[in-house]
Amino acid sequence: MWVITVHTKDQTTMYEFETEKEAREAFKEIKGCKILSEVIYFNDPCFELAAV
Repeated sequence: MWVITVHTKDQTTMYEFETEKEAREAFKEIKGCKILSEVIYFNDPCFELAAV
């Protein structure tokens, strides 16, 4: 998951995206102070150690 956090004088808004591509496209269009982050869940099965 990808998240764009936008800070303005009055508020902070977060937008979630499934892919990096769609997040980067939106990032270009958003005005203001913004941060693009990738959210990684370490309890995801792809991060499990292989049994020996």
